[in-house]
Amino acid sequence: MLAPIIGITTAGRTESGHYQLHQTYLSAVRQAGGVPILLAPGEDRCDRLIEHLDGIIFTGGGDIHPECYDGKPHPTIAKMDLERDRFELDLAQRAIQADLAVLGICRGMQVLSIVSGAMLIPHVPETFGTTVSHVEQQQPDDLPTPTRHTVILETGSVLASIVDQREIEVVSWHHQAVPTVPPGWQVAAHADDGLIEAVEHMAHPWAIALQWHPELSAPDDPHQQAIFRAFVHAAASVRSAVSSS
Repeated sequence: MLAPIIGITTAGRTESGHYQLHQTYLSAVRQAGGVPILLAPGEDRCDRLIEHLDGIIFTGGGDIHPECYDGKPHPTIAKMDLERDRFELDLAQRAIQADLAVLGICRGMQVLSIVSGAMLIPHVPETFGTTVSHVEQQQPDDLPTPTRHTVILETGSVLASIVDQREIEVVSWHHQAVPTVPPGWQVAAHADDGLIEAVEHMAHPWAIALQWHPELSAPDDPHQQAIFRAFVHAAASVRSAVSSS
């Protein structure tokens, strides 16, 4: 079976003109047997991209602009990039329609949820409090940093069968989230405070979205490795089906 081609979205251009992505995404895909290709914002021919990919990872990053989900401005919303938003929302819609294997990570979960009709919680602590720390910010002027907490997997979910555990520890780094499961999806994991931590599509061959960052712990955590392996295997199955048709 040929190694599947995995598209990975990147953050938009910085002031210096560079696109950005942490190397841990690529390492996780390669370790799982996939061939990663970076997808930069601004491309308006997403249909051509879809033709050459077997799977897509929608990565973490800045907040999605409220206009993309009929939301309202909030003082904590930061690092918005409408070019990236529009590109990824278009790509996500097409990927789901094309039955490509899809993995959403943090912001990526929010992208997949929005194209399925969901809204976003602009700032998690205002809705869920601080019982569970979803992002660490020690001082008012400090940049937020990752933290860790436990998530509970839903019995009978695809995700639970992949990690083969009832509870796992995850790396968390977000202040926005989905308030309810998007239409066509089901909850696959939640945090102790009730926040939806993962969803999976009920009709798509393989579409899972996680609110946490598995790529940040995949090299040392077999449960996070298993997620990438399952995703890449699903993408390989897509390529195999296309090759034999």
